[in-house]
Order: sequence, then C-alpha cells, then structure tokens
Amino acid sequence: MMVGLAAAQTGEIARPGWLLAGALVAGAISLAWREKPRVWAIGMVAAGLLAGLASYGLNRARLPAWDALPPREARLALRIDRIFSAADPRKVAGLATVLRSDEHLRELAGQKVYFSLALKKGEVAPLRTAVITTVGVLTALPRNPPGDNFDGYLAGAGTNFKFTRGRVLAEERAASGYARFCARAASRFNAILGLGIAEKRPELAGLLRAMMLGETHELSEQQHELFRKSGTMHLFAISGLNIAVIAGALLMLLVPLRRWPLVRFAVGAALLWLFVDITGAAPSAVRAFAMAVFLQAALTLRLPGNVLAALVASAALVLVVAPLQVFGASFVMSYGIVAALLLLGLPLGDAWVARWSPAVDLPKVTWRWWHHAAGAAWRWLAAALAIGVATTLVGLLTGVHYFGLLTPGALFTNLTLIPAAGLVTLGGFAALLCGLAGWVGGAVLCNHAAALVLLGIERVVAGSVAVPGAFMAAHFSGAWLGPVALTGLGIVLLAGYALGWRRGRYYWAPFALVAAVLGFGMRFG
Repeated sequence: MMVGLAAAQTGEIARPGWLLAGALVAGAISLAWREKPRVWAIGMVAAGLLAGLASYGLNRARLPAWDALPPREARLALRIDRIFSAADPRKVAGLATVLRSDEHLRELAGQKVYFSLALKKGEVAPLRTAVITTVGVLTALPRNPPGDNFDGYLAGAGTNFKFTRGRVLAEERAASGYARFCARAASRFNAILGLGIAEKRPELAGLLRAMMLGETHELSEQQHELFRKSGTMHLFAISGLNIAVIAGALLMLLVPLRRWPLVRFAVGAALLWLFVDITGAAPSAVRAFAMAVFLQAALTLRLPGNVLAALVASAALVLVVAPLQVFGASFVMSYGIVAALLLLGLPLGDAWVARWSPAVDLPKVTWRWWHHAAGAAWRWLAAALAIGVATTLVGLLTGVHYFGLLTPGALFTNLTLIPAAGLVTLGGFAALLCGLAGWVGGAVLCNHAAALVLLGIERVVAGSVAVPGAFMAAHFSGAWLGPVALTGLGIVLLAGYALGWRRGRYYWAPFALVAAVLGFGMRFG
C-alpha cells in the first residue's frame, strides 16, 4: 500500500473507483488461491498497490486547477477538527473542514484546511467540533511539499489549503459537551503540572508540560535549538515512550480488575484514549495508542503477544484512517525506529549475551548473589546498547534527510536520557493523579521529582552539544537518496530478521548499508 501511495504522488493513473475495484478483485483472487503461496502473494501485493493508488486520490482529493490558484480573500464556514497549542492567546490555529464557501469556491466544500485566526480582545477561542463563519486569505498548498516542513505535515493530514490572517465572524454551532470537557481537562492538567515549580523554575515546568501534554510552545527558542541539535527533540513530544509508560501505569492501577481481563482491557484502553484525546490527539500519540491497544488485546485474548505484529497492525490501521501520514517525517521516524528496535536491537542484544556473560564458565547453581547481579546488569546493558545502536541507524538517515543534521552524538545521549524521560513521564502522570484526587502536596512532590530529573536531562543535553563533532550540518547529494536509503534499510532489517540473522553472521549488513550511504551520498554543510 505504501508503494502505491508513493507512486500516486507522480500523477493520477486512473480514477479512484476503478483502482478500488481492481484492488477488490486482486484481493478476492488472493483469498481464493490462498493455498498457492505465489498466487496469494502476487494478489496481495497487487491489491495493496491498487489500494494505495486509490487511497491517495481519495484522501488528497485535489483538483489540477488549484495548483495555479492565487491567494485570495474567502468567506468560509468551518467545522473545527483539531486545535494546535499556541503561545499567543490572541491567536488560534488548527485543522478544520470546510462546510460552506463563497460561490466561486464551492468546490471547497468537504475540504480540510489549515486555519490561523486572530482573536479580538476578550474573544474566546473556538473549540473542537464548533462551527464558525470566518473570513481570511486562502492559499493553495504545493502539490507535493517536502515531508520535513509544515506544508508536508499538512499534506499528510489530507490538507490542500491554508486559511490565514482570518477572523471569526460568528459561531454557528457551539462545541460539543465532550469537546468542552476535554478543553477543561487540558487546562486542569496544565495547572497541575505547574504546581510548586511554575513560579520558581518556569523553564522546567515548560519542559514537563511539553513532555506530558505536547505543549511544545512552552519550550524557549534556546531549548528548541538545544534539543534539535542533540537529536533528542523526540523526548519532548507525546509519542511511543510516553504512551507506553502511561499505559503500563494504567494497567497497574487496574490490577483490582484482573479477574475480569476484558473489563480491565476495555477500561484501560478507554482511559488511555481519553488521555490522548485530552492532550490533543497528536498523530504520534494516536499511533502509539494503536500499537499499545493491539498488543494488550493480543495478551488479553491469549493470542501470541507479538510486539512486531502489533506494530504492523497499528501501522495498517493508521494507513487506512490517514494514509497520507506515510509521507511525513513523524510517521517514518516513529515506525522506523520501533521497527529497528524490534528487528535488530533485541536480537543483537540477545546475541551479545549468548556470546559472553559474566561467570559463564561456572555452573549456574553455584552462582552467588554477585554473579546474579552481574549477569542481570550485563543483560540490561547489552539490551540497552543494542537497542541504542539499532535505532541510531534510523536516526542518522532521518536526521540528514529531514532536518539537515548529522548527530553522531545522539546515540550516547539517548542511551542516558530515554530511561530518564520515562521517569519524568511516570512522575508527571503521578502528579496528574494526585492533583485530580485533590492531593496538592502529592502533586507538588511529584512535580519536583520530575523537575529534578528534567534539570539533569537539560544539563546532559547542553554538555553533549558542546562536544566537538556531536552534530554537523549535512544533506544527501540527491533528494531521492533519503527515501531509497530508508527503504533499503527496512528491507535489510526484515530480511535479516526473517533469516534469523544466520546465527550472527549478518548483523553487519545494516551497519554497512548506512555507512555506505553516509560515506558516499552525504555532503556536509
């Protein structure tokens, strides 16, 4: 399907209806001949390719005439779909669906747009699900913007237009009760995560809110630049790490329901989604939620709890719901890093432990407590190093391709900071629970603990970027090289995992591929 989506960027091959029909026929043939592996595989590949081609046309829904459409004033009726966090309370921005437009722009009905509105003094910002009448300047996005900038992000959300310099004329329909509840909860979360630290150390409170609530506008320009150069900006956005920690904490809180596993799973999934939705339902958080739910569902239903299968299932769901995300940096980095962790990191760590362990020559029954402690420490260190090395392969390629930075120092920084970020998330979640329960002292204590760890993180990051060679401006010699290199790395990782890495003989392959790409295809400056 991803190949079909990528191919569709070059131009319309056929109408989406015909492509969907072809995908259904190919899928039916594949199922009818499922006992013949070659026919089944060809049918599934054809179905995925045609489905990708059709999905791009249906979700982008772009008319050729829009490519030459100049910026113009327009009056639109918008249904608010998502609100972005903003530092300036006098402005509001987000994504919306056009319900009505001026007569000469009637083809915009049903289109998604990015909007930016200025608010009058005392005017309240509209919330999700509200319908508003607005006036502003409408500008068409490029047909295929790069995935590393904001236009690329908007295209990945199925957006074709920006609606800027706008103002609200009237509110036609108020936001739903659930949307108002989420807005109040988000405001309450923000206040709780500032208890005891916002006045004394506002920069640490901003870091905590960015990590827990996705409010990256709380970060200063200096902090943004610091984390970008160190390759650790992913720690300060709601993503897989944060959602995994919160999902685990919720499961522990729901231990009293362990006798009713289906009830425990349903309640846990509902609470986890509520947290994701309250914090803005960022695409990275939604992807992490999908993976966590698929994995927990497998464990609850006593199916094989395969993390890789959960990853693939969540990716498939995301591609069905929002297929254009595949072109964005966030999607590629999220799934690429987790795939490298599972396909290479974990097997490599096991291989290191199998090759050497402390006191391996002694019978295990004779081990003393220090032997067991040394063995456990080595297993943890081997797993952490292997995961760090594996995920750095993806980080090196995506850093150069999307951000124009080579960050070799990110490996050692992330090995230190990822566990620390998990502790911060746990402390922030505990603070939210205490604050919601009315225990202000507990929230203050948890906030201080999280802020102390954040202070250490900030100092480690500042020290890491001061090391010569920790980061360098770099780019690939051709725009095509980044996607091709990432695709090649994915193929090598899948092949190595499928072959069991041939008892450790082929672990060098992905490292050699990345080294060759960086050595021959990268340019500094």
